[in-house]
Parts: sequence; structure tokens; C-alpha cells
Amino acid sequence: MRQQKIRGHKRRHRHIEEWRLENLNLRFDLIEKYNADHIDIVVHPWCDISIINSKIPEPKAKTKELMLSGLMDIYESWKKQLDELGQPYYLKIWLYEPRFSKSQLVCGIGEKIDYYENAFFKPGESKKLKPKNYGQLTGKIESFNWDYRVDEDLYENTEVGEPEMYASRQDYEDTKKWFAQLLKKPHRTNKFIEPIGDITESYSFKRGDIWLGGQN
Repeated sequence: MRQQKIRGHKRRHRHIEEWRLENLNLRFDLIEKYNADHIDIVVHPWCDISIINSKIPEPKAKTKELMLSGLMDIYESWKKQLDELGQPYYLKIWLYEPRFSKSQLVCGIGEKIDYYENAFFKPGESKKLKPKNYGQLTGKIESFNWDYRVDEDLYENTEVGEPEMYASRQDYEDTKKWFAQLLKKPHRTNKFIEPIGDITESYSFKRGDIWLGGQN
């Protein structure tokens, strides 16, 4: 699959700044309703789904720096607002590599704290984030503490579904074949002690790294 060419970088950079400014205020209505809030990098075309049979390349250079700087600015703004609540909370930047455009800022209170603390697989190996890989943001990144996790794609044993869900029997057979081939690749298998409906197993495929960043 060919890569889509990104044009109009100055315009993208303006959009990044607009996105940053629009998200400096924590949405307390969501905190009250769901005990959580989060911010994705909602900047076109990285927040889009490609429909022209091409791959959207990950942000690079200044564009990537501006996005990460924006996440860190929003983090610091949210932290001040959460500190005023006077109760425990979870607030971390989820920094993905190489799937950087999936990076986000996540906040939770109450039961969401434990949920987010255990959201990702923690491997036995230990890796460290290299701040110098992020250009002019080195000093700002070093002001955060970063914990390593694994970026994985998750599938379940019910992924294929039933034949009647498909437009044709051939579509169903093709999906079965694709899933069987997928399970031959390296992955982790998690067997559920108590099934969730028909779900008895999940399969996790490593796609990269995640660093969870926060300040004390």
C-alpha cells in the first residue's frame, strides 16, 4: 500500500494549535458522568481513516514535536484543575511509538484509576524513552516520568463471527482464512477464567511501544 503524501504543513500546524487551545480545559461534565476524560490527537489527516487505498504516514519532525508539546501543555493544564479537586486521580500521556498518531492524554478518578493503571501489558523487559529523539522537546520530556508498556492489537476468539454476518459465504471463508493466518504470527494468548458470553480467549499482537508519562 502506497503512502499518502501530506501537504500544507503550515495549515496542519495551525490546526494543531487550535486543537491544543480547544482542549486546555478539563471537561468536568464527563468526569462527573463517566469518571474519565481523554484527548486524542484530532488533527487531519491523522485522525482520519484513509479511503483511497493509501496509508497515512505518521507525523514527523516539527509536526510531531508540536503534537507532543500540545499534549504536554494540556496535561499541565488538566493537572492544575485536578489538583483543585483534592481527590486521587489518574493523569497520563500515552505516548505511542511508532504509531505516534494514536497518542493521547487520559484522565480518570474513582474506579477508573485502577482500570487505567492496568490498561496495558507490562513486559519483563525494561526499555527507556529517549528524550533526544524528540528534538527541541528534550527538556520538557525529561520533566515527566515515563513507564514502559507494550502497544498491542487485541483480537478475540469470536473475531470471525458467524456466516450469516457476511455478504457471501466466500467473504466468510476469506475472513476465516485471514484469522487463521494471523494466529500463526507471534502473539500472547489470554484465556478467561470466566467467559464473557462466547469470548473465552483473547490474542495480543505487539505493534510497538507505549510510554506512560506523568509528573509527581
